[in-house]
Amino acid sequence: MAAYEKRRAAAAPAPTPAPAAGSGLAEPARAAVAADGLGNEAEFLLRAGVTAMVREALLKVLEARPEEPVSFLADYFERLVLGSPGAAGEAAAELPGPPQRLARALWYVRLAHHSHRTAFDSNAGAAYEVLGAGGRRRKAGVDGRLYSELLRRICQHGGAPAEAAAALLGRVRCRDHEAVPFDVFRYGVLTCFVLLEFAAKADALFGILDGGSGTADGRVCQAVLRALEDALGTGHFSLPSRYLEAGSKLGPDGLALAMDRALQERKLGSSMSREEFLKKATALFVAKVKPVE
Repeated sequence: MAAYEKRRAAAAPAPTPAPAAGSGLAEPARAAVAADGLGNEAEFLLRAGVTAMVREALLKVLEARPEEPVSFLADYFERLVLGSPGAAGEAAAELPGPPQRLARALWYVRLAHHSHRTAFDSNAGAAYEVLGAGGRRRKAGVDGRLYSELLRRICQHGGAPAEAAAALLGRVRCRDHEAVPFDVFRYGVLTCFVLLEFAAKADALFGILDGGSGTADGRVCQAVLRALEDALGTGHFSLPSRYLEAGSKLGPDGLALAMDRALQERKLGSSMSREEFLKKATALFVAKVKPVE
C-alpha cells in the first residue's frame, strides 16, 4: 500500500505555482480570462439574435430621428414583442380601439419633419398600418372616418386658424365609408403639416410687420398678402411642400418693395390684427391645395 501511494505521488503533476504579485505575470492571466468571458458574452448575444435586434433598432432611430429617442425605442421593442408569434394570439384577441389607434398613428406621423422624406414616409406607413389593423368585427384597412379624424387632430395641435383647418379638411377628406389608399393618406397628412408650417411662417412675418405692437398697418399687410399670393402663383401644386418653396421666394427684397409701395399711398389705412392676417394668409394656402378626388 505504501509503495502504491509513492507511485501515485510520483505520477501526479506538480501544481503550477501562482505568479508572484510583483512578477508582472498576473495581469496577462487575468486579461486572458476576461477576454474569454467577453467572447462568450458576445457569442451569446449573437446567437440569441440580440445583436441584430439592437442594430436594427438603432437604424430605425437614425432613420426616424425622433425628438425623444428613448420613448421611440421603448415603443419599438414593445411592438416587436407584440408582433412575436407568442403574442400573436393575444393581439388578435383584443386589438386596441379607435382612440388608441389614433393616438398611436398621431405619434408616428409627428416623429419626423416632412422634409426628411424617407423617415416621414416610413412613419406615415407605420401610422397607416396601425389605423388599418383588422379585428374580429372589422376588416383591415383605413376608412375615411379614421383618416379624417387623424387629420383633424394634426391640425388641432398647430397654430393654424380654425377656419383654415376646416377649409383644408374639406378639400382633402374622404367619406366615412370610403377606403383610403396610402397615397391619399400620405397626401392628406403631409398637407396638414405643411399648413401648420405655413401658418407659423405667416405668424413670424406678421411679427416683422407689427413691430411688437400686436397690430400692423393695414396697407402694408394687404401689400404683403398680395406679394405672397403672387409668389404662390396660379394653379395647384402636386406636392404641398412646394407652397413653402414658393412662399420663400418672396424674400426680404420683395417684402421691402411691397411695403414701400404701400406706405407711399396717400390714403389712410386701417390697422390689421395678427388673427386677421393669419386668416387671410392661410386662406391663400388652402385655395392652392389640390382637392382629393
